[in-house]
Amino acid sequence: MDVLTAIKSRRSIGVVKPDPVPTELINKILDAGTWAPAHYRTEPWRYFVLTGDARNRLGKTLSSIAKKTLEDPKSEESRKRLEREEQKPLRAPVIIAVAVEPTINKKVLVKEEYAAVNAAIQNMLLATHALGLGAIWRTGNVCYSNEIKQLFGLSTESEMVGFIYIGYPNMKEIQGKRKHFSEVTTWFDRDEGFS
Repeated sequence: MDVLTAIKSRRSIGVVKPDPVPTELINKILDAGTWAPAHYRTEPWRYFVLTGDARNRLGKTLSSIAKKTLEDPKSEESRKRLEREEQKPLRAPVIIAVAVEPTINKKVLVKEEYAAVNAAIQNMLLATHALGLGAIWRTGNVCYSNEIKQLFGLSTESEMVGFIYIGYPNMKEIQGKRKHFSEVTTWFDRDEGFS
C-alpha cells in the first residue's frame, strides 16, 4: 500500500479480534514510529508494549483513577463503571502506550518534543493500517495522571501521550470524509497578502 492510499484509507478501528498479533508486526509498527521527524534529533518517544496479562495491570490502574471521580464508589452503578474501566485494556490483544520524554536542553522546545511524538504515533497508525491491522489512538485525562506515570515509571518531565489499541479489524469498513483542503488553505505568492 502506498503512503497516500494509507493516509486516505486509514480509520480508527475500535473493534478488533482477540487473535494475537505476531511480534514481527508489532516490531514493524514500533520501527515506523522511530522514523518520525524530531527537532534536534532528540527522539523523545518512549514505547511500552502490553500484551496478555500485562493489560490487566493497566485496567486496574484505569479503574483506580475512575474510582476517585465517583460520588459513591460502592453503588451498583459505580461498581459496574469500575468493572468497565478495568476491562478496557482487554478490548485489543496489543496496546502500545506512547510517552514523551522531553530533552532537557534550552534549545529544545517542549512543544516540539510533543509534536515529534505525535508524528511518531501517526507513523505507527499508518504502519498498522498498511500491515492489515486495525488501531485506535485513545487519550484523555487518564494519560496525564500520576497513577499512569507511576505505572510506567515515567519521569516527572515525561507524560503519556496515548494508548494505541491494535488488533485485526472486526468491524465494517468506515468511509472517511474531510473538508477539501482548499477550504482551510491560503496561498501566498506575493508579500501583499500578509496582514
